[in-house]
Amino acid sequence: MNWKKITKTMAVALGITTLVTSSLGALQPGKVKAADNNKTIRLATSPGPYSDLFEKGVAPILKKEGYTVKTQSFSDLNHADQALSEGSADLNVEQHTAWLNNFNKQRHANFVGLTAIPTVPMGIYPGSSSSLKNIKRGAKVAIPNDPSNRSRAYQLLQQAGLIKLSSEGATITQKDVSQNKHHLQFVEMNSSQIPRSIKDVNYAVLPGSISYGAKIPLTKALVKEKLQKQYLLQATVNKKDANKPWAKAVKKAYQSQEFRQYLQKHNHDGYWYDPNK
Repeated sequence: MNWKKITKTMAVALGITTLVTSSLGALQPGKVKAADNNKTIRLATSPGPYSDLFEKGVAPILKKEGYTVKTQSFSDLNHADQALSEGSADLNVEQHTAWLNNFNKQRHANFVGLTAIPTVPMGIYPGSSSSLKNIKRGAKVAIPNDPSNRSRAYQLLQQAGLIKLSSEGATITQKDVSQNKHHLQFVEMNSSQIPRSIKDVNYAVLPGSISYGAKIPLTKALVKEKLQKQYLLQATVNKKDANKPWAKAVKKAYQSQEFRQYLQKHNHDGYWYDPNK
C-alpha cells in the first residue's frame, strides 16, 4: 500500500472540504442581508386610477432601484385594506387620510401614510338634470354612503351653495344639514353603484376614483371640490413598515422629478391634482 499517495489524496480532499466550508460560511451573512432587505413590494389594488398610476408611473422607477412590484387585485378598498392589515400585502394607494383614520378606528388597524399622492377631486355630476340653475324642488342627489366620502360629499354640496351644514369635520351626516333651500333628497348608496344609477337621480356626487373608473370626465362635473388635506390620497402602509428601505423608496419615487414628468405627460384631461409639485 502506497501510504504517501493515500496521505496526499486525503490532504487534497481535506483542503477542498475546508475551502467549500469556508465559502459557504462566507455566503451566510449575504443571505441574511438579502432576507432583511426585501426587494419585493406587494401592492393591494382596488378599482380606480391610483393603483394604475402607481403601476405605470411609480413601479418603473422602483424597478431601476432593484425592486419588484407584485399586485394583488381586490373588488373594493375594504378588502384591499383587510389584506394590508393582515400582512398579506405591503402597500395600497387608494385611500385618503380621512378614510385611513376611519379604518384604523373601526378595524383596529395601524395604517400610516408615507406621502400624499396625486388625487382626482370629487365632483357634482349631472344625472337627469344637466345644470345647477333652476334646481327642481325635491331633486334627488346620489351620495356615497361610506362615512368619510359621505362627509366629504355634504361639504362639497355646501361649497356649491346648495346646502348649509351645522358642523365641520370628517363625520358629517344628513342630520348636520341645517339649511336645504331646494329640499334636496339625499340618496345614499355604495359609491361604486352611483354611475349605474346616475340617470335615476338629478345629480350625483362622485369620488374621483369612481368618476375615473366609470370614464366620466372631470370636465363634466358641474362643481369640482377644493381638495382639503384630509382628502388627499396617501401611499399607505402598516406603521411597523414605514421606515423600511422599500417604503422609503416608494416615497422617494412619488416625490421624484421623473414621476412628476410622467404625471404631467399623462394629465391632458386634467384629472390629477399633484400635492408634491
